[in-house]
Amino acid sequence: MIQLKKISEIKANPNNPRVIKDDKFKKLVASIKEFPKMLELRPIVCNADGVVLGGNMRLKACKEVGLKEVPVIYAHELSDDQQREFIVKDNVGFGEWDWEMIATIS
Repeated sequence: MIQLKKISEIKANPNNPRVIKDDKFKKLVASIKEFPKMLELRPIVCNADGVVLGGNMRLKACKEVGLKEVPVIYAHELSDDQQREFIVKDNVGFGEWDWEMIATIS
């Protein structure tokens, strides 16, 4: 179940294996400004303690935008091992982009 939570209640994960470079971070910030509804469709995933399992870079961008609240899903049922697995698998990019199809969407 998605809950709207104060950003101050959510903790960035210090063990997040994913980083974002300046130019891509700026694009993420811009995309959140232009399409904030996307956050509701792809909320931040946290453990029971409010530590981010999925969405650390989105959280950082939301802070940059100045949002006070963000949609969150809590993954209460995951064990510690499952949480670590989720962090890695959520950040793995499988597949490739079909650039021709993307060009026709915009």
